Amino acid sequence: MPRGQTSPRCCIKCLGGIPYPSLIATILLYAGVALFCGCGHEALSGTVTILQNYFEVVRGPVDSLDVFTMIDIIKYVIYGIASAFFVYGILLMVEGFFTSGAIKDLYGDFKITTCGRCVSAWFIMLTYIFMLAWLGVTAFTSLPVFMYFNIWSICQNTTILEGATLCLDPRQYGIVPIGEGKTVCAGSEKFYKMCESNELDMTFHLFICALAGAGAAVIAMIHYLMVLSANWAYVKDACRMQKYEDIKSQEEQELHDIHSTRSKERLNAYT
Repeated sequence: MPRGQTSPRCCIKCLGGIPYPSLIATILLYAGVALFCGCGHEALSGTVTILQNYFEVVRGPVDSLDVFTMIDIIKYVIYGIASAFFVYGILLMVEGFFTSGAIKDLYGDFKITTCGRCVSAWFIMLTYIFMLAWLGVTAFTSLPVFMYFNIWSICQNTTILEGATLCLDPRQYGIVPIGEGKTVCAGSEKFYKMCESNELDMTFHLFICALAGAGAAVIAMIHYLMVLSANWAYVKDACRMQKYEDIKSQEEQELHDIHSTRSKERLNAYT
């Protein structure tokens, strides 16, 4: 074979060393986290614009905990989620490489240590906790989707509801204090401007995309749990097989020693 060219057998062996279930789960996790973090961040920014322009909610002092401060905190949490799960996806991918049976074919027999089994069990427990956390995030993300769906439905049915007095009060959702009246009623100029604006429609659909991203992250966590459980079963069977091979090798060595000793005794007796 000419120098610089790789054999097809080598390429097939390298492709066989990729843990495809872990790769699929990692891609799904990154897609879900990116969708949740990106769309969620922009949807929160759109919420701030809607509250300031149409509900006339004013940002409080720096040391006060109002809706704008809570939105800023959630944005920082989103930054942390994006960074943490980027690293966690890499760790799970590496764990998939080292517990895959293809690594054994590529690099020869390896010893399954107690540390390796503990790492696999730790990843299973941690992934299960993250799955529950993402379920909570999904439930939490569904709340603004429900709120914006109500507002969007009222805006879409303004002609049908003509004559009815319907008002949007952010106090119902705990956005502003009870003492502040920031109500926007159907038929007012602010209501029509808000319904015709791009901010409302865009923010609503961004929250839907963020909800879809959180759901994709939940599916990725479930996929990871299946992969890690299969890897754990493989590691457990490999440990049993390793103990069996050690015992078998020890017995064969003892039989060989016994046979060698008897042969020497017979030779000495004959001599």
